[in-house]
Amino acid sequence: MKLDVDAVVAAGRAWSAQDPDDETRAELDAAVAAAATGDGPAVQELAARLAGRLAFGTAGLRAELGYGPLRMNRVVVTQAAAGLARFLIDSGRSRSVVIGYDGRVNSDVFARDSAEVMRGLGLDVTLLPSALPTPVLAFAVRHLGVGAGVMVTASHNPPRDNGYKVYLGEGDEGSQIVPPVDATIAAAIDAVATGSIADLPRATDYTVAGPDLLDAYVTATAATVPAPALGVPDQPSVVYTAMHGVGWETARAVFERAGYAVPATVPEQIEPDGAFPTVSFPNPEEPGAMDLAVARGVDADADVVIANDPDADRLALAIPDGAGSFRRLSGNEVGWLLGWQAAVRAASDGRGGTLAASIVSSPALARVAERHGLAYRDTLTGFKWVSRVPDLVFGYEEALGYLVDPDVVRDKDGISAALALLDLATTLAASGQTIADRLEAFAAEFGAFASGQVATRVDDLSRIGEIMAALRADPPSSLGPVAVRAVTDYADGADGFPPSDILRYDLEGDARVIVRPSGTEPKVKVYIDTVATTSAEAQALADALAAAVRPLVS
Repeated sequence: MKLDVDAVVAAGRAWSAQDPDDETRAELDAAVAAAATGDGPAVQELAARLAGRLAFGTAGLRAELGYGPLRMNRVVVTQAAAGLARFLIDSGRSRSVVIGYDGRVNSDVFARDSAEVMRGLGLDVTLLPSALPTPVLAFAVRHLGVGAGVMVTASHNPPRDNGYKVYLGEGDEGSQIVPPVDATIAAAIDAVATGSIADLPRATDYTVAGPDLLDAYVTATAATVPAPALGVPDQPSVVYTAMHGVGWETARAVFERAGYAVPATVPEQIEPDGAFPTVSFPNPEEPGAMDLAVARGVDADADVVIANDPDADRLALAIPDGAGSFRRLSGNEVGWLLGWQAAVRAASDGRGGTLAASIVSSPALARVAERHGLAYRDTLTGFKWVSRVPDLVFGYEEALGYLVDPDVVRDKDGISAALALLDLATTLAASGQTIADRLEAFAAEFGAFASGQVATRVDDLSRIGEIMAALRADPPSSLGPVAVRAVTDYADGADGFPPSDILRYDLEGDARVIVRPSGTEPKVKVYIDTVATTSAEAQALADALAAAVRPLVS
């Protein structure tokens, strides 16, 4: 189809006229100038960048920085802020919001834009005083009793990404948004986008939170564990990395307040740096991301290595491998350990309640719940669902997310999870045991579980739909050496869940494979769970299933 050059150029100039950012405006103006010459590729590139809008959903917004409606920039963020403000006003919710931001490029700028626009529209606005972890913002929503919270972060996404995450207060208790609220907010944003952000009122008389807010989070989080079983000199040796994120200062304060030794750190990664210079992908799950932390752990002869992701809502754990290095535990293994710990405490306190995990996480937690007389719930993927489980004691998702105390934060929290692991490691050390010993005890008590994952990253998003359609059209009768016993397609809803793009294969011998598109990255993800007599057998089966499924999603 032949493009209307004049229309494309006019659209570019209209966007440029409302863009307050010198960098993105200059980038756009150069693209407009090139297109105005009639150069075909330049026109096509500009048209593609201006076509459509970045979709606002339950994960809010997340995309690469750059000009235009399909990227993260000051125009898109200002439109989102105004749309959220209008949603709060029109829905009758509290006209108040707290805004936080991390250390990524432009996070502080996006946060201030949001504060000014929301205040200009009449909301009571509190801005966090500096770059802080996402769990602090999630805590602040409930602590301040506001109608909503905004966190400017792209969490563990690539360095050039940024994002906009929304929480709701009042009856939603500080959880992330879920349908149909996301669609209502998206419609309000679209209405704002029909005009220019230059016409939106702004005000700078918003409140900047004082140190008492962060101190309240530190105090509440430190109180989630009992006093350490050992004094500081006798506690396990720990190495911590913030992975160029904002977790360190808050984590250190929590550890000290709870009575734990200050960990050794990875100096190259301890300060916030939006360029993430020592990692190609700032996600502790990615190969190589924890190499510096492991090397520091070897040098320090550490018992435990822990890593937060850049906004500190996720946690990774590595333990000595017996061969002079460390092995990173999977998110499921950490989830088993923390869930077991929570179940034991609940039983000793005479409390009931529910353990929960997302559907793609290991079924091992269900056995823990059953053994300790607790209820268990599977949820759809995403902590927006885990955090909303009634009477929740502990919840987790295999992607390194753990909710250890719902009374403090209704979201995954990598800092409170790190504290819970220090508590576990110290309690074990007091009786001459290690986390490795605890994993062996788990297998003896509940069964030898193993998990694996296959991920296919795509350049063309349409490829994701093609992969899922092919699996639905021709479902496998076996995966490697194991027969498929049942196939569950969640496209029309299943097991009490709303319609979701998920395929589940239940295999002979209690193995399970789940396939779904990622909610935050251009990937198809496959989750594999097995159980066997020994851990080695379970892992061998998981590896065989991974090899069998990889060609199906490539």
